[in-house]
Amino acid sequence: MKEETINLHPNNVDATHLYDAHSPHAVEFIHHGEILDTLNDARAHKDDRTRINAIIEKAAACNGLSHREAALLLECDQPDLLERIFKLAKDLKQRLYGNRIVMFAPLYLSNYCVNGCTYCPYHAKNKTIARKKLSQEEIRREVIALQDMGHKRLALEAGEHPTLNPLEYVLESIHTIYGIHQKNGAIRRVNVNIAATTVDDYHRLKEAGIGTYILFQETYHKANYEQLHPTGPKSNYAWHTEAMDRAMQGGIDDVGMGVLFGLNTYRYDFVGLLMHAEHLEATFGVGPHTISVPRICPADDIDTNDFPNSISDDTFARIVAVIRLAVPYTGMIISTRESEAVRQRVLELGISQISGGSRTSVGGYADGDPETENSAQFDVSDRRTLDEVVEWLLDLGHIPSFCTACYREGRTGDRFMSLVKRGQIANCCQPNALMTLKEYLMDYASPATFEKGLRLIREEIERVPNPKIKAIALRNLQEIEAGKRDFRF
Repeated sequence: MKEETINLHPNNVDATHLYDAHSPHAVEFIHHGEILDTLNDARAHKDDRTRINAIIEKAAACNGLSHREAALLLECDQPDLLERIFKLAKDLKQRLYGNRIVMFAPLYLSNYCVNGCTYCPYHAKNKTIARKKLSQEEIRREVIALQDMGHKRLALEAGEHPTLNPLEYVLESIHTIYGIHQKNGAIRRVNVNIAATTVDDYHRLKEAGIGTYILFQETYHKANYEQLHPTGPKSNYAWHTEAMDRAMQGGIDDVGMGVLFGLNTYRYDFVGLLMHAEHLEATFGVGPHTISVPRICPADDIDTNDFPNSISDDTFARIVAVIRLAVPYTGMIISTRESEAVRQRVLELGISQISGGSRTSVGGYADGDPETENSAQFDVSDRRTLDEVVEWLLDLGHIPSFCTACYREGRTGDRFMSLVKRGQIANCCQPNALMTLKEYLMDYASPATFEKGLRLIREEIERVPNPKIKAIALRNLQEIEAGKRDFRF
């Protein structure tokens, strides 16, 4: 799809729908005309240094940016201003998150799906992919394999199939996962990435103890969305786009969103993504807990050459940097879709969570069967083990964190955002990251990772700002070495 220009003729834009961030209707809070006008404004002013400098100054105050301001920064192509944007993204990332990187792994329960999504190998017409659904015993084996790596946080994934993957199956799987304890292993947070559902179903997920509810929009361009989703429940643009509202109405206050860059023009989806974040903030008083930034990549019967809007690594890095300026308090996630080199580049620009040792196939952790690999949703670029990723992060000066404390202590939604905005989260996150890293080192690390991790803990514990918390953390680190587990602030 080529870049669009705005034409406000009534035949092109539905005049009955005006942009309204507070509206419950998708076509009003993700308003096509507003997006096109935003893109035109950004193109028209991309050389306005005074305006761009003012936006950068505003971003430096950690108050976030509007979708229009962010779109202008994304369009800017002047080298010195781009350097300022990247530098500020690095500064904000360090100021708000320090050098902590939260670790997680996806767990695919089933790839049975009734949708016709043209970019996903799970689509109902694909006859070459191996279809599989895990039993509760198979889930148990997968979770034990993940615990034996050292993982504490999972993201559940499942295709949309009303009879094979009903909500009852997901709820039973969550119960199974939380009940498994292998040696010192335990999954302490289960995030869930499943199809859009009802308020009542979201309430049931909340009662089951999920962490974040994740749902990717794929693209915010309604006409393109409908072309990419020709059949199945997901083809309903409004039902899908308004899912986060229903999730929050169902009591889930940590939601995670994202688009699949490359399906549509990246500028359009970038603006739509930020408009969606603004809508949640305007309606519920808290924006998304996380934003993911996946790019279209090869998989089973999916050829990326069929998607001409794929983006370069440079553009990808710019997107990450500007999102960090626009929504400074929102976590950002990157998966093993991306290579080691790309992941390293964007870590310092805004990414705060990464996966490690991931498999995107159903049963891929405990089962090495080639048929299992043929059930993968997408090709993994970064195939390193979790320990290799942890050692790599340590070499880069990051703290690999397995912390789940905020979720378990009720610091979610606006309570979490309040702590972050007041600068108090460092007194929780820094020691929690170090204590969970110490657990990993004692139970799972290779000798090289163990030594590097201990060295980093000794250095980083001195940076805990509150002396009382620092003293407690030091005592807890000693207790962990003596065999105790699961300390948290």
